[in-house]
Amino acid sequence: MLVLGIDPGTATTGYGLVRETPRGDLEMVEYGVILTEAGLEQEKRLLTLYNRIQEIILLHKPDNAAVEKLFFRRNVTTAIAVGQARGVVLLGLAQHALPVAEYTPMEIKQAVSGYGGADKHQVQVMVQAILNLERPPRPDDAADALAVAICHLHSYRWNQA
Repeated sequence: MLVLGIDPGTATTGYGLVRETPRGDLEMVEYGVILTEAGLEQEKRLLTLYNRIQEIILLHKPDNAAVEKLFFRRNVTTAIAVGQARGVVLLGLAQHALPVAEYTPMEIKQAVSGYGGADKHQVQVMVQAILNLERPPRPDDAADALAVAICHLHSYRWNQA
C-alpha cells in the first residue's frame, strides 16, 4: 500500500509517500515540500498548493492519504491560514476518491517515536530509522509528512488486525 502523508501549511506544505512492502517493511518513495511565494495573495497560494497536490497524486497514484489535524494554541490567524490549506488539500484528495485519515500531532509522534511529546529532531531521527534513510529527512515539514504516512500505515495495520 502506498500512502501520501501531508503536513499542511500555507507557506510550506510537507508531503511524503511511504510504501509498505510485501514483507511488511516501510520504504520512502518520495518526499518534499510545496512552497508558496511570500506576499502572494492567499487565493493564489492556495491554488499553487492545490495544483501541486494534484500533480503528486497523478504522478504516484497513492492508495490512501493521511493529513495532520489542525492544532494551535495561540495564533488564531495562523490557524485560519493552515485551516484553509487543509481544506484545499482535503478537496484535492477527495477529487481522486482517496480514503483520507487524519491524525493529531500527538498521535503522529506517538506512532513514530513512542512518545507523544517528541520534539522535531526526535521525529526526524525516528523517521530516518524506520525508513532506513541515510540521513534525517529535511526540512521539518517533509519529515513530518513522512511521519504522518508512517502513522497511518501503523494505524491501518492495527485496525486490520
